Amino acid sequence: MKVLVQRVASASVTTNNRVVGKIGPGLVVFLGIAKCDSEEDACYLADKIINLRIFTNDAGKFALSALETGSEILIVSQFTLLADSRKGRRPSFTEAAPPDTAKKLYDFFVNQVCSSGLKTETGAFQEHMLVEIQNDGPVTLMLEGKSK
Repeated sequence: MKVLVQRVASASVTTNNRVVGKIGPGLVVFLGIAKCDSEEDACYLADKIINLRIFTNDAGKFALSALETGSEILIVSQFTLLADSRKGRRPSFTEAAPPDTAKKLYDFFVNQVCSSGLKTETGAFQEHMLVEIQNDGPVTLMLEGKSK
């Protein structure tokens, strides 16, 4: 499981000319699910993300988490995070989980984040999406599941 996390001032996801998810200050979480991923990976990353200290305190230091700041979270499925482009010019997605498996883990991950009590929005699974992000910092981090 790979996750790209961006701290944002605001973000939204539009699909079919309709906004399906929108947040104010918080985190955008792009989630890529591999064939070998498990609920344990999802739990680990959900906990890591909501408790990751990437919001600044009064001294300007990374000291506060999304949970501590009451930040909002927007989760967007993104299988392209599993791209292998080491060979040739076309990325291979053979490590990405098939859609039915990925959807189950995606929903499980979303539920884990929702259980934190933070406002949580999502994109549209397996849809073409337009994601608008006002990156704050910029702060962008790549995280991987516990088993990696």
